[in-house]
This record gives sequence, structure tokens and C-alpha cells, in this order.
Amino acid sequence: MSAPPSLVKRDRWIVGAGVAAVAALAWAYMLKDARHMQDPGSGASMGMTMAGPEPAGWSVGSLLPLFLMWSVMMLAMMLPSATPMILTFASVSRNRRRQQRPYTPVAVFVSGYIVVWCGFSALAAWSQWMLHRAALLSPAMASTSAVLGGVMLLGAGLFQFTPFKRSCLTHCRAPLEFIITRWREGAGGAFWMGVEHGAFCTGCCWALMCLLFVVGVMNIVWIAALTLLVALEKITPHGRWMSMATGACLTVWGIAVITGLVHTK
Repeated sequence: MSAPPSLVKRDRWIVGAGVAAVAALAWAYMLKDARHMQDPGSGASMGMTMAGPEPAGWSVGSLLPLFLMWSVMMLAMMLPSATPMILTFASVSRNRRRQQRPYTPVAVFVSGYIVVWCGFSALAAWSQWMLHRAALLSPAMASTSAVLGGVMLLGAGLFQFTPFKRSCLTHCRAPLEFIITRWREGAGGAFWMGVEHGAFCTGCCWALMCLLFVVGVMNIVWIAALTLLVALEKITPHGRWMSMATGACLTVWGIAVITGLVHTK
């Protein structure tokens, strides 16, 4: 027996509001940090304290605040596009609870998803630290090398056409199918389902996230644009075509940057 529509609607509102609140807090923190970075007199921002022009200014101790910055940014960017999957898991869990079958709170599933993106954030933080040590990033945390920027744009563009991208995007675009075919019992099973979904999501979007090294890691306009693009790819009916169109634009942009026809800034 399925849950009454009123309960399903209530649960969707509660879960949706919770996801929106977490994403909103992440965006608020990120915007606050971005404003501090633009204030030369402020030393409160973790971005500002690490964005000095001297590569030697970034010690190993900078990795932790970098990791926190990336983790908050990934929460802000990726949770909105994961909402359909989270709501689907919540609905299935609600029905199982009503049928007096074992169920797991949706927070366990979401925690597995977040863990994967925290792993990506650790790699991104390390990559940013290494790029800065090599003097390949500006104080605004954008690439100073036309070759590096162009190769990253070209790589991200070509990645949009790969079977791996299509496969990961397909899993992300089919929440109910994912839940039905990959259901696991218990808290450990729900956590692992979250990890699996996070892995597909990361596999789908990692190249787009790396574009932040080209346009500026804390470039709010580009962060918002990428957030919208990722959501449209996963949620709208024409997401696959949008993915390919994005790939074509990035490929042309990358070639133009490498050949010196245009600049990334």
C-alpha cells in the first residue's frame, strides 16, 4: 500500500526544504568568502589569506582551508541537481516505512553522496595547491597559462562526447530506475547507494568543475552558470543535447585559447 498523496507531498516539501536550506547556507558562506576576497583590507577570508602572489606563501597548512572551500562550493553547486534523486529515495523509504518494512532515513543516503564530493574536493584542493606552487594560478585563482587554460577547456569539451559521460549522465537522469536497480537494505546499504550516486554524479561533472581553474575558483558568476548547466543537463528533457552543445562550445573555446585567438580573461 502506497502512502496517501498528502503525506507524500508533505515529505517532499520537508526533504526539499532541507536540501534547499543546506544549499542556501553553502551559497551564503561562499558569497561571504568571495566578498572578503575582493576586499584588500580583509584578512578574514580563507581565500584571501591564501591568494597572495608568492607561490611560497602557500604552505601545506593551506590545504585544509582549501579543502573546506571546495567542499562548501561543491555542496552549493551539486545538491540542487541531486534533489530529484534525493526526493525519489525519500518517497521509496516512506512507502517502505508505511508497509512496515525496513527503511533508512534519507540523511544516510545524502551523507554517502556528500562523502564522494568531499573526496573530489580533496583532489581539487591538492590540485589547486600544486598549481599555485607552480605559479600557474593568479591571485584570483585563475589560470595564468594560455596553454593550460586552453587544454582544460578543450579536455572538458571533448569529455562531453565520451561514452563515460553519457553513461554517468544517464544514471543521474533516471532517479527511480537507479533506486530500484541498486537498492540495498539497511543504513550501510543506503550509504553505499549514496556513494554510488555520488560517483556517477562526479563522473558526469568533474570536467566541468575543473573549468573553475580556468575562469577563477571563486568566480561567482561562473559558479552560478556551471550550477545551472549541471542542473539542466540532469533534469530537463533535452539535457543530453545540452551536454553536447556545451561540449562543442568548450572545444571551440579551448582551441581558440590555445591558438591565441581569444584569452580566458
